[in-house]
Amino acid sequence: MVDNRKRNEKKPTVKKEQYAVVLDYLSRGYVKSDMSKFGGKPIAQAIGTEQFTLLELAPKNGVDLEIQDTVYIGKGKRDKIYRVLGKLDFENLTATSRIELDYAIRDIVEANEAKYVEFFNTTESVSTRLHSLELIPGIGKKYMWDIINAREEKPFESFKDITERLPTLTDPAGMIVNRVKQELDTTTIRRGNKGKYYIFTQPPKRPRNSR
Repeated sequence: MVDNRKRNEKKPTVKKEQYAVVLDYLSRGYVKSDMSKFGGKPIAQAIGTEQFTLLELAPKNGVDLEIQDTVYIGKGKRDKIYRVLGKLDFENLTATSRIELDYAIRDIVEANEAKYVEFFNTTESVSTRLHSLELIPGIGKKYMWDIINAREEKPFESFKDITERLPTLTDPAGMIVNRVKQELDTTTIRRGNKGKYYIFTQPPKRPRNSR
């Protein structure tokens, strides 16, 4: 018999990126023609503002993009982007993109402060032994309980409020940035139990032959 409960279970909704921040713009395409099937044509490397998806974008004819530009990539009319070419692997980021990545992620986090403060206020355990707060670099068991006890007294209102009430957390936004970078970096082996979780980004797709 088919378990109707399993049939009716809803898969987590993957939000599509509506906006992206340009990390690098190559007006003549990649130097190495084998890096993209769109070799020789203008291309931008970018990061989505919703789930930090790394993307390749093709600008419209006659449009020159600037690094750290925020561009619309959703459905409907786009003013600067002709096509979203697809997702980009971290290892294929240019040197410029890797430098700009830190700035872009922090700008996104700070521009969406309420969203990430809410994470500190409401996030829960991911397993019986691990709380999602412990996935943030710099937060261990002690700081985890400090955060939980403080938010139970009163929810945090801002990054500044977190720091004022918990002076040991001097840069909550920076902690989020570091976690996002860890999740995006596919060039570093993710060791231990913490490495299998993705809380701010989409996990990479497994090869079809993997189990």
